[in-house]
Amino acid sequence: MMKKKALRKACALFVSAALWAGSALTTFAAAPVSMQDKLTAIETAAYGNGQTGALLDRVNRLEGDFEAQHPNDAVAARVERLYGMIFTNEKGPSLLTQMNAVEYRFNDEVSMEPIQKRITALEMNITGKTEAGAFNRRIDKLAGYAYGADPLPLTQYVVPAATLIRIALVTPINAKNIKVDDIVEFKASEDVFVDGMLIIAKGAPGMGKVTKVKTAKNFGRDAVVEVDFETIRAMDSTDLKTHIGAEAEEKMEGYAMAAGAGIAGMAVLGPIGVVGAAFVKGRNVNLPEGTELYIQTKEDTILYGLNAPEGAARAAELEAKRKAEAEAKAKKKKADEEETKSENEANN
Repeated sequence: MMKKKALRKACALFVSAALWAGSALTTFAAAPVSMQDKLTAIETAAYGNGQTGALLDRVNRLEGDFEAQHPNDAVAARVERLYGMIFTNEKGPSLLTQMNAVEYRFNDEVSMEPIQKRITALEMNITGKTEAGAFNRRIDKLAGYAYGADPLPLTQYVVPAATLIRIALVTPINAKNIKVDDIVEFKASEDVFVDGMLIIAKGAPGMGKVTKVKTAKNFGRDAVVEVDFETIRAMDSTDLKTHIGAEAEEKMEGYAMAAGAGIAGMAVLGPIGVVGAAFVKGRNVNLPEGTELYIQTKEDTILYGLNAPEGAARAAELEAKRKAEAEAKAKKKKADEEETKSENEANN
């Protein structure tokens, strides 16, 4: 069996084809630096994609939609102000963080759709009609429906390294058609709580990159795909650095998840001889959309979490049930193996 330190090489996931022997998300990249990139990021968050036309016209529209008019300032300063309002949490929860908190209250999930679409959907669900006015004022009104006169229950929190995150693949991984440097999208398959604080909401997007591909070959050599699971989006829109670490490996092994069980899988040719082996094709890596596995945070990170005790209680109950089922399954497997061993000894 492959040693664990080999599994963690380059903080990546090695998937062998033995994995299966027994068994419109928004991508994101590094934070934008230039004014043009920041403007496009703002428009994508607000409307779903970057807009066309003169820069000044685009800025004027955004300032109207976010009630942030500063017509006498330099265009670069105006873009910077809008970017800070929507994305950064330095002076308090950003507009996106507030949007996430409101949406989670109603849907128990955070959508990755643009702000405009999310606001409209909530308004239609709650009042049966859409409101007019700036996005931030509409979010404030929705917050009133969600939490009354109380402030949004958002608190800054230090999320420790090695916090586990259960994810599901959005991008299928198949060694036959995937290439090095291809982007692999995934999403949180359930909420992540730390001390009762919602840190990552179900549906939060993550992004990784393929770093190595070997297709299946003769002599039973299985395909191998190496993926670096780089980041996942937190509740406050922080991109948390992630990887497959010791804790994630242990969790997958403990739950006998497909990905975890297959990481160390080795193809065995059997007693067919070298000549016969030359015609034995190794098995392909084929992980469909929805395949679940665990990753973990790479480092301590300060971010805003949502105080959600009811959700945390549900998550703890689910985890306890899952653990009990895994233990019962492991116990049964061990008993079956011992019974088979006893029968073989008796027959011999």
